[in-house]
Amino acid sequence: MSISQQLWHRQWSSSAVRSSSGLWRTRRRLRLDARRRRLQCLKKTLGIVDAFDELIDKARPCFSQARVFDKAKELATGSLLTLGKRTVTGVISAGGRQFYDWSSAYRLFEKERIDLKGLFGPVIDRTIECRQAKDALYVMMDDTLIRKRGKKVPGAAWRRDPLGPPFTTNFVWGQRYLQISAALPDRETKGRARGIPIGFYHAPSPVRPKADAPAGEWECYREQQKATNLSACGARHLQELRERVTDKRIVCAVDGSFTNATVFRSLPKDTTIIGRIRKDARLFEVPDAKGCGCGRKRYYGTGLPTPEQIRQDDSIPWEKVTAFAAGKHHEFSVKALSPVRWKASGSRDVLLVVIRPIGYRPNKNSRVLYRQPAYLLCTDVDMPIEEVVQAYLWRWEIELNFRDEKTVMGVGEAQVRHICAVEAVPAFLVAVYSYLLLAACSDDIDPGHLPPPKWYPEERTERITTQKALALFRSQYWGISMECDKTHFMSPSPGTRTRFFDTPFSKPAAPSPNSAICYAMK
Repeated sequence: MSISQQLWHRQWSSSAVRSSSGLWRTRRRLRLDARRRRLQCLKKTLGIVDAFDELIDKARPCFSQARVFDKAKELATGSLLTLGKRTVTGVISAGGRQFYDWSSAYRLFEKERIDLKGLFGPVIDRTIECRQAKDALYVMMDDTLIRKRGKKVPGAAWRRDPLGPPFTTNFVWGQRYLQISAALPDRETKGRARGIPIGFYHAPSPVRPKADAPAGEWECYREQQKATNLSACGARHLQELRERVTDKRIVCAVDGSFTNATVFRSLPKDTTIIGRIRKDARLFEVPDAKGCGCGRKRYYGTGLPTPEQIRQDDSIPWEKVTAFAAGKHHEFSVKALSPVRWKASGSRDVLLVVIRPIGYRPNKNSRVLYRQPAYLLCTDVDMPIEEVVQAYLWRWEIELNFRDEKTVMGVGEAQVRHICAVEAVPAFLVAVYSYLLLAACSDDIDPGHLPPPKWYPEERTERITTQKALALFRSQYWGISMECDKTHFMSPSPGTRTRFFDTPFSKPAAPSPNSAICYAMK
């Protein structure tokens, strides 16, 4: 080992450096705060970094100690700055702590030092603040799979692949999670909303006992199957959300997997479910209130046509409603029938909505194609048809959340094996993702600070994508750390110097690896 290597090893392995890690974090935070105050005179808005810090500071009650909160805040910031895989060590390295003890980061997740439910509390409060007092809280609920390779990962099992071909059933090895997202309305465009995750829960299946196991183990296994069923988990978390939000009506949009008796018959008070059903579902009229004489009370009246037959029935007129989807307002043709009864809804009256498929052209020279019709059931028979259609169209936002969480935020990439860390690490990253989205939707954010790449069209949507929000956070955070203004990269005239990294350019569009790092995805 050379002398320089010995000096370097002695410097980073000394007990003084290890014992002063807390003091180092405090001094570093004070230096960043001082730089941020000096840079506030260069811009009118606080920026996405300050908005993110304001949100995450409201989660302080979720941590028992201040040092635990500081460690979690470092990991949250490092997860947004990581350019590679978002493993725990990768997040530690992105936060500049690669030469210090790493075990505290693992203990943070393994020792249950984070209140995962309370971690989404500031997200729920901010989402409610953005809505008017009379408006309901619109949420979406769905499950997702995170693929794994290790056979010893807690909660991992063989699951049906949702991306498999329609002519066969494929299986993948992975973990199952349940997520609830809230619709954050847009202030400028009516009907447009963004999905913000407000809950991320691990939903494993119980381990199947051996064939020759005692009868008691099999009985316990069957009871656990009923308790850990995906629909039962969804109904239980909806009840928890109802207890958390007591002053607003909750409208939840789900897909066909949650449109069943387990969810419909266990709805909490002042909660509405909008779900999709089969086209051959059996529907009934509401029975006569006078009853049928002696015997048990009737829950179902005369049988009605199936939803597909109602769609094809010309005697029932179509209604026109307008809803926002795919970046613009569309006009939908719908049929509504209420009140009706469904076997899974029991004694609850429901509203049936049939949506005619919309025609589209893949290109201007192709013939008109049609999508599949949709058949919806709503537990609120007095809800306007336009709101029912719009609420269900917002359900697509949770699918976009799943895509961004896996591809952009790296949820599921952490290589943890502890049973507590398996649940805590993904939920922690999803909470950070929610803070980032809320910070990007703040009024103080100016997306013009980071110019779009050359291949982006000039007419872009006003919605800030997750990748754009992440690039904004990185550029502003690194700009604060380097004590420079980051309002733009491009020089106003040839031969001048940029503001971000103070690099001379011979022409405005000269290639720069300094600015390219802010546009990196991973």
